[in-house]
This record gives sequence, C-alpha cells and structure tokens, in this order.
Amino acid sequence: MIKKKIHRTYRVSKYVIYRETLVDYKEHFWSFLGAFFGIGLIAFMQAQFLPKLENTFLVGSFGASSVLIYGAIESPLAQPRNLIGGHVISALIGVTVFKLFPDVIWLTAPLAVSLSIVFMQITKTLHPPGGATALIAVIGTEKIKSLGYLYVLSPVLSGTLILLMVALIFNNMTANRRYPVSRIK
Repeated sequence: MIKKKIHRTYRVSKYVIYRETLVDYKEHFWSFLGAFFGIGLIAFMQAQFLPKLENTFLVGSFGASSVLIYGAIESPLAQPRNLIGGHVISALIGVTVFKLFPDVIWLTAPLAVSLSIVFMQITKTLHPPGGATALIAVIGTEKIKSLGYLYVLSPVLSGTLILLMVALIFNNMTANRRYPVSRIK
C-alpha cells in the first residue's frame, strides 16, 4: 500500500515537473527574437558610438536579464519594476561600495552583491542579474570603474530601458504572450 502510494506520488511529480518544463516552438521563436534584438540593439549602439575596445555599454548582466524578460516573461523577477529597479539599485550599491573600499576586492565583491540582494528585497525589485550588475561595478574594467555613478545611468539604466522597450514590443506581438504580467486577478 505504501509502496503504491510512493510510486504514484513519484509518477505525478515526474509528470508535473516535465509538463512545467515544456515550452512550445512559438515561445522559442519569440524568446529568440526578443533576446536577439534587445542585446543586438545595445551591441549595435556600442559599435556605432564607442571605441571597439571599450565594452562599457554592453554589460554581461544584460544577458541574464534577457533570459528572464524574453524567456520567462511571467516570472515576477522578469517584470519591468524588477528589471529596472533591480539593476539601478544594484548599480548604485556596487559603485558606492567600490568608492568606499576601492582596493579591497575580498570585501567589495561580496559586500556589493549581498547588499544589492537585501536592497532589492526591501524595495520589492528582486532581479537576479542585479547581483552581477553590482559585481561588475567593483570588478569591471578600469573604464567601468572610472565611470563612477555615471555607470548607473549608462550603461545600466539606458541598457535596461532598451531591453524593456524591446520586451514590450516582442512579448506582445502575439495573443499568447503578454508582458508585463498583471498581478491583479
């Protein structure tokens, strides 16, 4: 009796987990297009307006944001408030921590990430790529570090606004996708 119940629970769990990971081909298509154009637009602007060796507009954490805002559009972590607020708050914290302790990497790296998590939680703007945005502020290239608080405005705020605009367009092109997700039901 117990063995049957365990086996049934296992089968149901396996089905639910499998079913939750299924994404149809149309979703793949729209996720690809959104991410391609979002990151592509930022990369194009960087290529047009910045010297080739300065990767200051295309921030690595934007790749992780793309996974959320184009591939997991219903996630609370992918909503516009989280996207913009999470990155901006984390950038502010990362720059501040770097300015307070510029040469203490063993302190600045964990402090920037952990404080950004707490402040995103407090402000209800939790966006996991924000942790990387804070980390980039303290371990990034000298060009990134030299931006100081300008890092918050560009590349962080301007880049997230570009990603958001593209997400609003591509995630709403079909009747099956809606972004942002309304939390009121």
